[in-house]
Amino acid sequence: MAGLLFLTGCSVLPFRREPPRPGRTTLGAKLVILPAETIGSYLIIETKWDRFGPYRFLVDTGSSITLITPALARRYPSSAAYLPATPRVRVTGADGNLTELPATSLRRLELGDARFEDVPALVYDCAPLSAHLGVKIDGVLGFPLFRETVLTLDYPGSRVLLQSPSSGALVPGTVLPFDDARKTPLIHVQLGERSLVALIDSGSDAAFSLNPVGLEPRFAFGPRAGATVGTLVGDRRQQIGRLAEPLTIANQIFPHPVVDLTDELSTIGGDLLKYFTVTFDQEHDRVTFFREARTPIEIGPQRSAGVSFSKTPAYWKIAGVIPASPAAAAGIHLGDLVTRINGELVAKWDLRRYEQLVATAGEIALTFLNGANETAPLPVKVFDLVP
Repeated sequence: MAGLLFLTGCSVLPFRREPPRPGRTTLGAKLVILPAETIGSYLIIETKWDRFGPYRFLVDTGSSITLITPALARRYPSSAAYLPATPRVRVTGADGNLTELPATSLRRLELGDARFEDVPALVYDCAPLSAHLGVKIDGVLGFPLFRETVLTLDYPGSRVLLQSPSSGALVPGTVLPFDDARKTPLIHVQLGERSLVALIDSGSDAAFSLNPVGLEPRFAFGPRAGATVGTLVGDRRQQIGRLAEPLTIANQIFPHPVVDLTDELSTIGGDLLKYFTVTFDQEHDRVTFFREARTPIEIGPQRSAGVSFSKTPAYWKIAGVIPASPAAAAGIHLGDLVTRINGELVAKWDLRRYEQLVATAGEIALTFLNGANETAPLPVKVFDLVP
């Protein structure tokens, strides 16, 4: 793992009131089909409705608010121009930490033939997310944005579908109810014979984040310290392992899933959602999981180079080193600056290319910046973080 950027469960405080919805949603077709780019386990929509585009957005069903860049906020203010003095809203991230972001309202947002007006949003500099993914991101679309539509995330087909709740179209798959009080996609899943509640979170590229309190899960491996992952409000260290018992989601079985332990809400991330076409119907408080195959889903080994990065176009900064890993034995430290990977500048390595390298290579050569000079390439062994 290269150090993942989680937007998991980003929510506005307080959350006792109903989450905000756009002022008006208009679909220009019965079925709006949006091609999506799959980066890591995220679905990224690219759209263009003015001369400034194209714009790219990440769909985050785990977020109760939409995030947009300062540039987009200034370009489409709803009623009053965006100013730095805009009221700030407290936000809690996946790790329970708090931060404050300016609140605004986006006058216009178009996704193909779908138009959203007066969209409540928070202003967030997406530069770290853009650097992590290797493409410019203009915003993160929260779950309430789709209150007036039926939203389908078709991971196998790399597309996002929108249609009217009144269309009555039949959706194949297993239907589950979700939380109808807060309109959040919280569903029941099975761990062995025990039931627990989990958030469907397409804004996380993890597999399954498990809160073990009261469950006493059994592990086939680990848990052990993993990568340092970046969240909206700070970094945290993974505790990752492989369960010795099955996880069942919508009648689909993961016999021995890899899980990341958390003290927050359990979540189903993109690395599990990628096996499904998932349809959210907020008007009827239900979600449908569809997968053509019925065979159990085996999760392979989780490979790692032992380091996590905070990325810029010029260098990747070491944000974490996994204890007892080959990278730690090689003397890599927090704050070291990587300029090249296998001899190529880091600017040439986007997330997909780097993940493919980690998945297939026996070792990776990292070149570091030492003062004004680059060091000789340091070979770092890639290993199974979780067999």
